[in-house]
Amino acid sequence: MEEGLVVCRANHVPLTPLSFLERAAFVYPKRIALIHGNISYSWQELHGRCLNLASALSQLGVSPGHIVAAVVPNVPALYELHFSVPMAGAVLSALNTQLDASTLAQILQQLEAKVIFVYSDFIELVLQALIILQEKDEPYLVVLIHDSTNNVKEPPASSATPKILDYQTLLEMGQPNFKIVYPKNEFDPISINFTSGSTGKPKGVVYSHRAAYLNAIADIFRYEMWKSPVFLWTVDMFRCNGWCLPWTVAALGGSNICLREINGKEILESIYLHNVTHFCGAPMILTKIADAIGTNQPLLPHEVSVTVAGVLPPPEILTKLEELGFNINNAYGMSEALGPVISMPRKFQDNSDEEANVKIREGIHNIMMEEVDVKDPESMKSVPADGKTTGEIMFRGNAMMLGYLKDPSRTEEAFEGGWYRTKDLGIKYPDGYIKLKDRAIDIIKSGGKIISTLEIEGVLIRHPMVLEAAVVARPDDVLGETPCAFVKLKQGCFATDEEIIKFCEDWLQDYMVPQAVIFGDLPLNSSGKIQKFILRDKAKELKCLPL
Repeated sequence: MEEGLVVCRANHVPLTPLSFLERAAFVYPKRIALIHGNISYSWQELHGRCLNLASALSQLGVSPGHIVAAVVPNVPALYELHFSVPMAGAVLSALNTQLDASTLAQILQQLEAKVIFVYSDFIELVLQALIILQEKDEPYLVVLIHDSTNNVKEPPASSATPKILDYQTLLEMGQPNFKIVYPKNEFDPISINFTSGSTGKPKGVVYSHRAAYLNAIADIFRYEMWKSPVFLWTVDMFRCNGWCLPWTVAALGGSNICLREINGKEILESIYLHNVTHFCGAPMILTKIADAIGTNQPLLPHEVSVTVAGVLPPPEILTKLEELGFNINNAYGMSEALGPVISMPRKFQDNSDEEANVKIREGIHNIMMEEVDVKDPESMKSVPADGKTTGEIMFRGNAMMLGYLKDPSRTEEAFEGGWYRTKDLGIKYPDGYIKLKDRAIDIIKSGGKIISTLEIEGVLIRHPMVLEAAVVARPDDVLGETPCAFVKLKQGCFATDEEIIKFCEDWLQDYMVPQAVIFGDLPLNSSGKIQKFILRDKAKELKCLPL
């Protein structure tokens, strides 16, 4: 560095999203920060509650580097934990509330959490998991959260958890003059999110203060949130820390609306009641909303932006929502990238004018993600932008994970070559648009042709009788592999395998049409994703059976 130039505390402060809450409490002290049922908090009140909770955690012995786990749905307490836990210098791990006791025990063993926050509805699940872990030297400390809108559920007695504290009591222990423990290094961990990937084995994805801060800012551009949004919580906060949106809404001084139950009717009512501007989640929420729309449904008070990550439902559902006033965006990303990386309005994806091309480039090259590319995984060269050459989608930027918890070999493999390797296959078009073709492990190789299971699934869910669908490879002595479809029909509906296959023939090339269709429930993991490795095993069993 040249003489006279320095990096010091005056010109370098470690980046952390904790600063967003401090700013919101100062700039927007009386503005409503959070609403849940009949309770609401201003940013000043929310800031005070988070300070008290951080102070109480410190009194419990939580210190920098400790991990605090939470088995909590989208209620105010989980939003508060996104700030109060790192305020105490600790690391938050918000866990999926749909885990089974065995998987939860496996994750808790990895985490070695100092404290576990538990919503009352899930206390029995957590106690079952702790019984599995009774060999632990020190008993776990559990903090029980009650929904103030419902009757209090008392937890069952258990020797596995000798000490259970009440959340409200813990808040009252805190001191409002608590000194926030800011990170000394912006690369210090702020959270751990678990992903099962395609194997069913949970991996702890570690986020840094720096990445969370930068991705929260990137979200402002990614979802066009701008000033004072009203955000409806339909995406789980335990998924990539709610796509980092708890911190984004604080940065903008917006309002958070927490739902008691996520269904189409509740979503619509909340939009009209609270003037919601944005919400996110899985594509299934679009179907739920469409089903809840009444015959004389009034138009939305203003355009409402909804971003979903995954395969979109049939066009007739999307059109129905767009006519009501929804602006639908389709996103792609993963836990390792702190949530969605690519996000584009649906209405631009089929256009070819310059405005559409700009939106495509904005969606691909977002602020904070320096590069998104499709590469040959061996040579690491970019594939031609010809809309047909397949390669692996890769990311490189500042909003990426630090690595996998206690798993250096997997971390090294994920970052091999200086890029994050998604193991997703895609193609790149001349306008820059990147289209996801399939997971590398899911692709079907049939008679020298490469078949995308996602493309077949996209056709299957268009069938009026089909609720969910998954396609995997079925071994074939002649072609190597052929598509095998697993289909769950809508309640009260009936269809034959011949009807499903005929429907696919009208939309797909011959070699892509499923050669077998199996009806029934689909195996889901705790994140609601279809466990294709189970279906692949079932397809192998069908190899020699007549269908």
